[in-house]
Amino acid sequence: MAALLEMRGIVRCYGKLRANDGIDLDVHAGEIVGLLGENGSGKSTLMKVLFGMVPPDGGGIVFRGKELAGHRPGDAMAAGIAMIHQHFMLVEAMTVVENVMLGWKESGWWLGRHAMAARIRETSERFGLALDPFARVADLPLGRRQRIEILKAVLREAELLILDEPTSNLAPSEVTELLAILRRLRQDGKGIVFITHKLPEVMAVCDTVTVLRAGKVSGRAPVAGASRAGLAGMMVGRDVTAPQILGEIAPGPIRLDIQGLSGPGLGPIDLTLRGGEILGIAGVDGNGQLELAETLAGLRRATAGRISLDGQEITRATVNARMQAGLAYMPADRSSTALVRSMTIADNLMLRDSRRAPYRRHGLLAGRAGLTKAKALMQRFDIRAPSPATPASRLSGGNQQKIVIARELDRNPAVLIAHQPTWGLDPGATHFVLERMIALRDAGACVIYISSELEEVLSISDRVAVIAGGTIAGIMARAAIDMPQLGLWMSGRAA
Repeated sequence: MAALLEMRGIVRCYGKLRANDGIDLDVHAGEIVGLLGENGSGKSTLMKVLFGMVPPDGGGIVFRGKELAGHRPGDAMAAGIAMIHQHFMLVEAMTVVENVMLGWKESGWWLGRHAMAARIRETSERFGLALDPFARVADLPLGRRQRIEILKAVLREAELLILDEPTSNLAPSEVTELLAILRRLRQDGKGIVFITHKLPEVMAVCDTVTVLRAGKVSGRAPVAGASRAGLAGMMVGRDVTAPQILGEIAPGPIRLDIQGLSGPGLGPIDLTLRGGEILGIAGVDGNGQLELAETLAGLRRATAGRISLDGQEITRATVNARMQAGLAYMPADRSSTALVRSMTIADNLMLRDSRRAPYRRHGLLAGRAGLTKAKALMQRFDIRAPSPATPASRLSGGNQQKIVIARELDRNPAVLIAHQPTWGLDPGATHFVLERMIALRDAGACVIYISSELEEVLSISDRVAVIAGGTIAGIMARAAIDMPQLGLWMSGRAA
């Protein structure tokens, strides 16, 4: 049977960088194809070529037996291809039904608002989307907003859906629900390209997998019978699924002392960390993780309690004063908090150094010194881009995160607050980040590691604390982990 989609020999270059280098990809109707690869491997570029967002420099595309050439996104949509981006194309002030009707000629010509709402209810029930047509988008969680994009694609009779890192911003329960929706779409005969780097999700929902590395296909395999280690090996050329090994080191002096810390949605929090220690913070998202991280970093004001770093009280200190005292912060939201996306890689890497020599002379930034350091950090932290002058906005999410990691860890901080530091990273980059956290800990710093990935927290922490309802429900040493008890704490129950 002929494939729904055939991509042959696709080439796409950005200057000297060959983002796609002779890639072939087939997708059949009723099939979910996992498109795997490290950050910067060419996954998103390939799908941009397919959707008409960028033209290929070589190769050809056949969809439903017809050649696609010189097409734009509007042409791709008319042909039956839909692309669901990481950042949703929705108007938050509008309702679900208004967003569905927006820009759709059919709805404007003859379908009224209530008739469209009826179609939304029927389609929503059919695919398990659970959407209220008259709910305002701004009031919906991310998982529901994503379903609106899927709904739009189905209503416009798309035969091929491209999902670009669809689970990167979802809570675990939302991920489970999304995978169930994808299975229903497959049963309906839709072809799906599932772009991801999360191996468990590939194993759970995909039929076949195509793996990219450095712009080329490094392997293809049916998911049945495949192993996580084997797929990871195709992605990065080595096994990165082995657990992190924490060596035993003698505890150092108290470096971070938090007593009675409170604020809106937080507290009271009591925590003490010694040098040479990683304290993992686990918990269901929305239970005070963001409030704790931002209060420690100085982005939120505490209403009570105190914070001491190496004996120096910093409770009321500015962000810059905390940084000078030895505190580093890696926020979860890299797009609006951690980076200035319009600035270059070099400028983002220099944000912490812009006030001191040799990066600042006579009140002006010294560009050559900054570029030299930026090149060294790009190599050390494997930031993949044509040059330090590349705008951060042009990088993949993973490479953007690596800029943040490089900038903060290069300072050798005494205390690091890491909030979702591997969010959006592939297995190889995740492994790299965890190694860096352990190296920082082994050098005598202390790390507060906040993540919604419980397995990751357990793999890297000397102690694990659970946050629930804005307070610490309990703390366990690594050697005494009790999973049932952790589960009770995470659900808000004491025992």
